[in-house]
Amino acid sequence: MIRNLQIICFSLLIQIFNSCNTTKNVSKEYPRMIGDIAFDEKIDSTEFKLCNNDSLVVQYYAFTKIVGGKTYLDEKYEVEKIFEKNYNHKIVKKESGNIRIRFLVNCKGVSGRYRIIGMDKNYKEKHFDTSITNQLLSITQRLVKWKPFIKNNIQRDYYQYLIFKIEKGELIEILP
Repeated sequence: MIRNLQIICFSLLIQIFNSCNTTKNVSKEYPRMIGDIAFDEKIDSTEFKLCNNDSLVVQYYAFTKIVGGKTYLDEKYEVEKIFEKNYNHKIVKKESGNIRIRFLVNCKGVSGRYRIIGMDKNYKEKHFDTSITNQLLSITQRLVKWKPFIKNNIQRDYYQYLIFKIEKGELIEILP
């Protein structure tokens, strides 16, 4: 009886030891930073090219020291006027919340790799009707006066974003 108990305990210890020593196939490919926008052949244009590789893209929080935060040619006023002229709130569902469109701008001032995320007033993820998101994305893609970014005499690619505050389908404010 004791001999059987010893065999069972020994077998359990071996199984525990083996389960601790097993190696798992874990992918070692992590994004450089949380939120990096990797090329996705299903939704991204193959015509948009970065000037450098993905690891050299500058995040938007680094602009204030380098370019004074000014990334669009005539600044926010012009961006707001473009959306005011082109966004048609009469044809959209009457939803409310925030929509963020984040994208890359290459060193030539060309934008691409757009990603959309919506959130309700409590900042919980929300999927907006495409009558809203398709319009905002289309207008954002037509913004063509992004400034090239130069740091240490090297042209760099950078991340940019726009946040749209929507109230009952109407565009109330554009951030930043």
